[in-house]
Amino acid sequence: MDNLSDTLKKLKITAVDRTEDCLEGCLDCLLQALAQNNTETSEKIQGGGILQLFANLLTPQSSCTAKVANIIAEVAKNEFMRIPCVDAGLISPLVQLLNSKDQEVLLQTGRALGNICYDSHSLQAQLINMGVIPTLVKLLGIHCHNAALTEMCLVAFGNLAELESSKEQFASTNIAEELVKLFKKQVEHDKREMIFEVLAPLAENDAIKLQLVEAGLVECLLEIVQQKVDSDKEDDTAELKTASDLMVLLLLGDESMQKLFEGGKGSVFQRVLSWIPSNNHQLQLAGALAIANFARNDGNCIHMVDNGIVEKLMDLLDRHVEDGNVTVQHAALSALRNLAIPVVNKAKMLSAGVTETVLKFLKSEMPPVQFKLLGTLRMLIDAQEAAEQLGKNAKLVERLVEWCEAKDHAGVMGESNRLLSALIRHSKSKDVIKTIVQSGGIKHLVTMATSEHVIMQNEALVALALIAALELGPAEKDLESAQLVQILHRLLADERSAPEIKYNSMVLICALMGSESLYKEVQDLAFLDVVSKLRSHENKSVAQQASLTEQRLTVES
Repeated sequence: MDNLSDTLKKLKITAVDRTEDCLEGCLDCLLQALAQNNTETSEKIQGGGILQLFANLLTPQSSCTAKVANIIAEVAKNEFMRIPCVDAGLISPLVQLLNSKDQEVLLQTGRALGNICYDSHSLQAQLINMGVIPTLVKLLGIHCHNAALTEMCLVAFGNLAELESSKEQFASTNIAEELVKLFKKQVEHDKREMIFEVLAPLAENDAIKLQLVEAGLVECLLEIVQQKVDSDKEDDTAELKTASDLMVLLLLGDESMQKLFEGGKGSVFQRVLSWIPSNNHQLQLAGALAIANFARNDGNCIHMVDNGIVEKLMDLLDRHVEDGNVTVQHAALSALRNLAIPVVNKAKMLSAGVTETVLKFLKSEMPPVQFKLLGTLRMLIDAQEAAEQLGKNAKLVERLVEWCEAKDHAGVMGESNRLLSALIRHSKSKDVIKTIVQSGGIKHLVTMATSEHVIMQNEALVALALIAALELGPAEKDLESAQLVQILHRLLADERSAPEIKYNSMVLICALMGSESLYKEVQDLAFLDVVSKLRSHENKSVAQQASLTEQRLTVES
């Protein structure tokens, strides 16, 4: 280490004189010392004030530049040296060197910048602002035959792509084209994996998704799937998963998805369809998720239902009923739920037997599956007949009532409440109401009327009004113990209640007058005061309903 001290003293003198030969000897000694004991040597370099000298040595003309950048890269492997490198003003000259023609300079410069900015979002953001992204993309294009430089660029892209601020800059370059070109050349798994690690964060940006699709990435991914689908090797299975996951990610962009759908005639769409009946769980999953993504607009949904996709998804679900794969169940149910949104599809899906297939998963204990199951059923029961048939299914209603108490899973709880209400609203059936009363569902509908979401409050109030109009007797006790009248009083008195909530609350009050005990509660709570104030409400429907309700209350009393 005495030797090192001499080298550092000598370096201070030669750095000023710029005697290249002597300087080069000093730099070689430093690199040797770093190779033997990086931490200790780095501390000495910092203590000796050498970092500040390096800023002046990083010039494109000097023959020592690559070695200086190499030393900085080695030093910056130590976390404690990164801020001193920044303070010594090394970032700006290093960024300038990315315009060099010398491949060794470029490689060591890239390593130095990468190590200094490692794990620091603020420093990486600074690099982005200094314009390194277009420079690096250009370098990748020029030096694609240099494996070390290519790897350096990919590592840099992987780090920078994690930052949201980078996406716009990447989108304005030809990164998609360069990466796809590079990807096509790779045969080694590790190299492809490296490119995948850059593609995944970039593909989160919709503009880049479209660029990747246009650059032909999808064809590469489909080829990988075809090559790896029958392999048992761990690497191949991992690559199959990465390729199919990335494929699904590309379909999350509206433009890229529509481009690949090509009116349902696209070869990509056809290939994805063939994944669903496959025996590979990963492909089944990706296929179902892809269909769920294609099913994001009515036109696509109608086309797919007319061309038999529902039967394929039902077959897939049937294969996963007993001890099935939860992610596949969830994905297939998501696809069915999206396909059921257009009105014209509902009857077709009902007659295909979708509800029977979906109900097989009632016993699932997995909240994500429960959530999608509920959503699919709710989408399908706009038709009175379907709502009546499901609403009389005691097993279903009992499970809904149970899930209405799933406080740990707000989504499942909300969907269960909404489905209970929808069964009543769409069936308008006494039998359905009786089934819900017998299963203890009334209290949940009353609680739903206090939801923070206006749409849910409203659905609950309409369902409760139908109960009061059609089957008040059997529901009377449950409505009392759930304190419905007190809740309605609160909703009407609260200035923040939406007009439709006030309107439907008054409709419900009038319907409750058919019950002696509930009507007594209405009288005890002085509803007349609250209702008469609403006669001058700015919303005409509310004001009219207030006049009608006031008349009813006055006549009855």
